[in-house]
Amino acid sequence: MKAGKLPIEHLEKVLNNLRSTDPRIVAGPAPGEDASLIDMGDRYLVATTDPITFTTNQIGWYVVNINANDVAVMGGEPKWMMTTILLPENYNENSIDQIFQDITEACRQLNISVIGGHTEITAGIDRPLISGVMLGEVKKGSEIKSSGANIGDSIILTKAIPIEGCAILANEAVTKLRENGIEESLIYESQNLIYNPGISVVKDASIAIKSGEITAMHDITEGGIAGGLMELSYASNLGVHIIREDIPEIPQAKQFSDLLGLNILGMIASGSLLICAHPKYDSTILRNLNNNGIKATKIGVMKDLDYGLKMTENEHVHDLPKFETDEIARFLSNQSQQIKTH
Repeated sequence: MKAGKLPIEHLEKVLNNLRSTDPRIVAGPAPGEDASLIDMGDRYLVATTDPITFTTNQIGWYVVNINANDVAVMGGEPKWMMTTILLPENYNENSIDQIFQDITEACRQLNISVIGGHTEITAGIDRPLISGVMLGEVKKGSEIKSSGANIGDSIILTKAIPIEGCAILANEAVTKLRENGIEESLIYESQNLIYNPGISVVKDASIAIKSGEITAMHDITEGGIAGGLMELSYASNLGVHIIREDIPEIPQAKQFSDLLGLNILGMIASGSLLICAHPKYDSTILRNLNNNGIKATKIGVMKDLDYGLKMTENEHVHDLPKFETDEIARFLSNQSQQIKTH
């Protein structure tokens, strides 16, 4: 199989065998949902887990923010973190220290406590691998699920895409970018996209929730905005229509994607949040996000299921592109194969 997420249809099939009889599990594993909800009395425990597999740079920073995002889009406040860190035998102490420093700093900024985990030197791997578990909480009645979107809901996107994709390319494809004339200043700026504007959507989600009645939110990760919209559609059992020209892009995104033969719509895009809300809340949500320094744009609308996933581009309507694997994962896999054959 190709690198990347398990196809959503296959995922649903295997998850159907994991049904729990525990009545306290309000929202369990389901395609398109970012986290689970467990009844804890007056509130729900929000639980999620995610690994970092595309990059080896700043993985401590990534693992905290990516997992915190999944709690935030469920309406929750991320609070407790655990990590499993697997390190190759040739890894040095300074690099190990840096991972923990990044975890500590990311948690400090989001007021998250590290409550445990596991770290080991592992035979048979050639790069560090890290997976996180994030726990948070949300008051009952304030939870949000990807399945909550309604026909006619506006689709709002925060920031611009693909923040994480461009940052990964600036680190993992730096030689190729330099060979194609990309200036060092732009490469450095792109490497720092994970800090500015950042890959966290915790603030985005919090502002949106306070601005109006949010029906659904979804974190754009592996598979890019196309994958995020597909997962949102799958979870809500609805169709989608978006306007390609309304999707804001990181300034260097087209330059990087053209040079490397990638499609921006399929590139991992953590740092941007998809928000669904009734149209009457559009202006308030957009205004409050923009007033707080978070660019927000309406990019489309939720449709009935039979409509499918459509996109208007250059005044023509066609199907939203579908990617078998994330464009960054495809690029990195091709790079690895090229190295092995030389």
